[in-house]
This record gives sequence, C-alpha cells and structure tokens, in this order.
Amino acid sequence: MEMDDHKRRRNMILYVLIAFALYLVLSQVLFPRLTTTQEITEVPYSTMLSDLDADKVDKMDYTAGTDNVALYTLKGDKEGTAYQTTVLPNSEDYLAQKIDESSAEVSVIIPSNDSGMWLYLLITLAPIIIFFLIGWWLNRKMKKAMGDDNPSMDFSSGFGGFGGGGGLGKSGARIVASKDVGVTFKDVAGQEEAKESLKEVVDFLEKPERYEAIGAKLPRGVLLVGPPGTGKTLIAKAVAGEAGVPFFSISGSEFVEMFVGRGAAKVRDLFKQAKEKAPCIVFIDEIDTIGKKRDGGGFSGNDEREQTLNQLLTEMDGFDNKKGIVVIAATNRPDSLDPALLRPGRFDRRVPMELPDLAGRKAILEIHAKDVKTQPPIDLTAIARATPGASGADLANIINEGALRAVRMGRSRATQEDFEESVEVVIAGQQRKSTVLSDHEKQVVAYHEIGHAIVAASQKEGAPVTKITIVPRTSGALGYTMQVEQDEKFLTTKQEVLDKLAVYCGGRAAEELIFGEMTTGAANDIEQATKLARNMITRFGMSEEFGMMALGTVQNAYLNQDTSLTCAPGTAERVDDAVQKVIFDAHARALQILRENKFKLHELARYLYKKETITGEEFMTLMKRENPYMPKPQQQ
Repeated sequence: MEMDDHKRRRNMILYVLIAFALYLVLSQVLFPRLTTTQEITEVPYSTMLSDLDADKVDKMDYTAGTDNVALYTLKGDKEGTAYQTTVLPNSEDYLAQKIDESSAEVSVIIPSNDSGMWLYLLITLAPIIIFFLIGWWLNRKMKKAMGDDNPSMDFSSGFGGFGGGGGLGKSGARIVASKDVGVTFKDVAGQEEAKESLKEVVDFLEKPERYEAIGAKLPRGVLLVGPPGTGKTLIAKAVAGEAGVPFFSISGSEFVEMFVGRGAAKVRDLFKQAKEKAPCIVFIDEIDTIGKKRDGGGFSGNDEREQTLNQLLTEMDGFDNKKGIVVIAATNRPDSLDPALLRPGRFDRRVPMELPDLAGRKAILEIHAKDVKTQPPIDLTAIARATPGASGADLANIINEGALRAVRMGRSRATQEDFEESVEVVIAGQQRKSTVLSDHEKQVVAYHEIGHAIVAASQKEGAPVTKITIVPRTSGALGYTMQVEQDEKFLTTKQEVLDKLAVYCGGRAAEELIFGEMTTGAANDIEQATKLARNMITRFGMSEEFGMMALGTVQNAYLNQDTSLTCAPGTAERVDDAVQKVIFDAHARALQILRENKFKLHELARYLYKKETITGEEFMTLMKRENPYMPKPQQQ
C-alpha cells in the first residue's frame, strides 16, 4: 500500500517535531545547569561573606579548581535570583569555616582532567545521535509504506533515510495485482482494431513458448496514441486483466523531481520491481512529459528530464524480454517524442486509439448504460448519431448526466429525453435560466437561428435540422441550431463544404436582412467559417488558384489541430484573399436564400420566439407548409 505525498510530508514533519521535543526533554534532564533560566547576578566576594555571616544563604554550589566559582541562592527569595562570585586565592579554609558556621546546603564540584572533554562530546553528539535514530526509524516506516519486505537500515540510500530523501529514489508506481485489475477486453468498446493488435501481446504473455519455438520476439513496448478520452489507460489495464499479470501504473510527470538524477533513479527502481514481478505490464501515462525530443542547445545535458529519458532508453533496451515485461505508454502528442524512443527495440508497436465511429459510439453507450436504471424505450443509436466526434469519456459523461438529470427531476429511472438533453449539456452546457434577454435581443436571436436553419434546409445534401432553441446556455451561447447526419460520413465534397459555409453565414445574413445591423452573436459562426475556409485552401486543395498545393501543416493532430502556414509571406497574403473571397461568396449565397424565403423567415422566427425551443419536425412542417399569401404560379 502506497503512502500518498501529503501523508508522507505530514508524517515527516511530525517525526522531526517529536525528535526536537525529545532532544529538549533530554537536555533538561541530563544537563539542567546548561539549560537553566535562572537569573545570575555577579557580586563581590565580601558580599557573599556578609550573607554567610547573616545566615541568609540557602544553597551553594562551589566549584573547586582554577576558577574557584561559588554560586548561591538566598533564603526566602521568591524571585529565585542566583548570586555568583569568585573566591579569593588561598581563602578556601576561611570560606569552609564560614560555611560550617552557617546553615547553608553546600555541594562541592571537583572537576577531573577529562570531565570537560567528555561533557563536551556528550553535549555535541547527543543531538546527532537522537536525529540519527529518528531518521533510521523514519526510513523503516517509509520502506514499509513503499512495500519493502526487509526494512533494514540502508546506508546506500543516504544517512539514515535523510540523505536518500526519505524514499525519493522509489518509483512510486501503483502496483495492481493480477487478480485485482478487474478490467478485460469486454469492458472496452469502440476500439476493435486496437484490441486486435493488443491481443497478440496478451497471447504472448499467456503462451510465450509458441512464439519462442518459431523464433519470434515479444514487442518490448507498445505506444498508444490518440485524442484525450479514447480509453488508452483503460485498454492498457484490459491487457493486464486478459493476461492475468500484475499491472504497474505511473504517470510521466511523477518521474520529474526537484533533485537532478531522482527521475533516473525512479526509472531504475520501476524496472527493478517489474523484473521481480515478471511477467507483467508497465504502463506509463503521458510519456511525452519525459520523452520529448532532445536538443543540443543550452545546458540540456544536465536537464533532469533528459537524464530521465536517457535512463528510460537504457532500461528498455537492456532488460531481458524473455521474462515477459511489456511497457505500454500513452500520449496524445506523438509528434513531440524523441526518435530514439520510437525506434524498433523500444516501442516496437504503435497502436492508434482514434475517436469512435457510429457503431463504436453505440457500443460504448451500451456499456455505460448497463449501470444506469432506464425507462424503455431507449434508443442509443439516436444518441450515438447526435454525437459525432465524441470520445469514450464524453459518452460516459453523457450517460451520467442523463442519470443526474433524472434524479433532479425526481424520477427513479432515466428516460430517452434525459439522455438527449444530456447531449446538449455536454455540447453547449446547462440551461442558463438566470440570463434574461430583452424582447429585441430575443427576436434577434430567433431570426439568427432560423436563418441558420432555413439555409441548412435549402441544401440538397445537408444534414437535417433536429432542434432549434433560443434558451441561453452556460457555454455562452444564446441559442443554437442542431443538425445531425443520418449516416456517418468520412469524406466531404467541395460542394458540401461550401454548403456548410453558407449555413455558418446564415445567422449573420438574417440579422442584416431583417434588422439592417450586425451583432456580436455571430462570433462563433465567423470563427468556424474562417477555419473551414482556410482548411479548404491550405489543406484540402479546393482552390482554383493554388490547386493541390499544401500550404500548411497540422500541429498537435490529436489535440487542437492548429494549422501553421508553411509558405512565403506573399503567398500567405494571397491565401488570406482567397479565404476572404470564399466566405464572401458563402455570405452572399446565404443572403440570397433568405431573401427568397423571407416570409418563412418571419413566420418561423415568430414561432420560435413564442416556444423558445422547437424540434426539427416542427420546423420542417412549417417550412413545407404552403403559404396562402404567396401568389400561385400561373399555369400555361
């Protein structure tokens, strides 16, 4: 069982305080005169003789020798003041006579030649010995906490545990026994290709002799790459669960320490433990933290991360793989990893964990819906169709949000409506009931959303409108129009891209057509339209001027997919002109569509203004309904 960092720091502080308190108590008991707080006043020798004659002296400590110092207190002195004087030479006999005549209690201290040295050594070494014992005890405690079965004193890790940082060289990996992993491939959905690739690793861990007979070698490392939330950690656990072997889990950031060299020590300790537990799975999450490309500039040779990476490279290339140690690493930034880490012999196999398709999303939803009490009928296919681009974590959150909504509504079972509303919660946020729009603003938002919907409905191959709302959301949206594809598409034609651009421009076009003014409500539409138009020119080759010329590169493909231009400044200006023209043409097309359907725009906007939320069926019914006020075409 691993002691967390907070508890470890708290215990260390407690142990140091105990040691300090123990030192103070021992110093008070062993050396009371050295720690006295009594006030000492220097007096002449004659004053002490007068006090002895008057029988005022209560107790006296007389130190014989070269110093001949007398320290005494007076009877009845509540303040406890001590008086100190130096006895005159050759007057010891006279002083002894005066003391005998008085009733004072006297103790005579006669120091030996070696007593001063021994006292000095005792005073000096006692605190060191005390702290050494406390450090040794602390080291034993931490070794027990880290799972060491032989917590004897280890001088190689530092002086009694303090020099070793109290276990800083330990890897800190979370070790899960084979029987406690609790995850198998049946718990992973939507990643069939990844499971097929990893089943070979499982088979090798279970029956290594089959592969050794033919001369095949087990991959030393498997690198899982993909967007966040696609189940990289889950499938690594599933490999360990299927093979029935122990599972070591650690994050890349846990190798990075304040002290240079500690990360490398943790890597050594991790693989040492793995060799003892082999066959096993070692999972390193977010390996890009320590596996970034090395550069030759500056003082990078002494960098802690680089030393950690070098140790990892050495360990992966050095261990005997016949024992069955498989290192699985996960990252969503494979482009930033060092080439030496990716070569065969280290991470031999690269397994992509992409966003799930329609069938994968449905399978993921079914797995998570098993744990939720539902009220039939439940159509998870509709939820899967409404969530293109959602990761496994997003889909799990959608199911959970649906269950939470059912509880908020006072029901014991979740319904289809709960899950459909949770899709909107995950995409656009909760309904923001505290935001109250004025009548004019509400009208503008209604016309804006209907503008999107009418332009979308006018496209032949466009996705049908499923919902329109002008209820503000916590994401900042004052309304939105939802379109859902009937079938999943993997290719998009140039005409479909232009149609989508026109839909983005439909909201602003409706505002200009009806109110003759612009608002800030189209900010997100403009951002999406500009990004799509720029991809048309720079990535998709859908430009007559540039043709099939790549003008940009995608960075962080699994994260934000930012595109950076890789062209001359003059070409970049022409790209901007081409993007502007594409968006201008789409805006003009949207305006033309809305002019032709102006009556429907008014009618649908009023209807949406009253109901605030309408379904796609209601929209299409009103859209297709014949207008009695429009003149019928003349029959010839």
